Amino acid sequence: MSLNTINPVKQKLKRGEVSFGSWMQIGHPGVAEILSQVGFDWIALDMEHSDMDVRDFTDAARGMYGRGPAPLGTIPLARVRENDTLAIRQVLDSGAWGVIVPLVNSAEEARRAVAAAKFPPQGIRGTAFFRGNDYGLTFTEYMEHANREGIVMVMIETKEAVESIDAILRVEGVDGVFIGPYDLSLSYGIPGKLADPLMTKARQKVLEACQKVHKAAGIHVVQSDKASLRATIEEGFTFIGLSMDTLFLDRSARETLQNAIQALGER
Repeated sequence: MSLNTINPVKQKLKRGEVSFGSWMQIGHPGVAEILSQVGFDWIALDMEHSDMDVRDFTDAARGMYGRGPAPLGTIPLARVRENDTLAIRQVLDSGAWGVIVPLVNSAEEARRAVAAAKFPPQGIRGTAFFRGNDYGLTFTEYMEHANREGIVMVMIETKEAVESIDAILRVEGVDGVFIGPYDLSLSYGIPGKLADPLMTKARQKVLEACQKVHKAAGIHVVQSDKASLRATIEEGFTFIGLSMDTLFLDRSARETLQNAIQALGER
């Protein structure tokens, strides 16, 4: 982490600008290298719904280093496996510029996530010599920088979280919220029905709450066609995850095979 550089994603979100990132579930540094060269602002490595561990995260972060938009390249974020002090601490120690914390349903749970991500006096994050502070070379400077520039996004994935959204957003240190659309639809008893009026109402409630306190509203647009993305931006979301590595691979492979089959038939 460059201690002289501000976090460009955090600055975009503070200004109310849209930041595009993507999602990674294949725990290989080569995938991280390829995705970071595309030009995404950030890539979130999914440690909740994949087999990625801290070593996989670290290798991927090394692969991303310096690739992508200037001056930092694409920054690595981690969707941690749970709202747990050590799970959050370990990815930050390993070089994450921020965390996306799943299943935050209350202000108290949001405070726990922030505390784990911040050094005292803002939180309870412990320290040592690790990759984030250049193995001790920037020990003190790193703590100040990480507290100031690190991102904490908490996930809104349940009906309970939507109902508590105002209290969650009032927690100091929460930079914004990130809707998990499929889990949220499960919570409302309409699995996968993302266009259902219940989902529309929930999204609007979250967006309005974010706009009131000038914090970022995020969402994962898994099916990232142009019409869906235009609608998402017009709604007011600013922290937008675009598809994921597994879908990129699947779609490109299928398209290539279909092109070959069509070419064969047109001979």
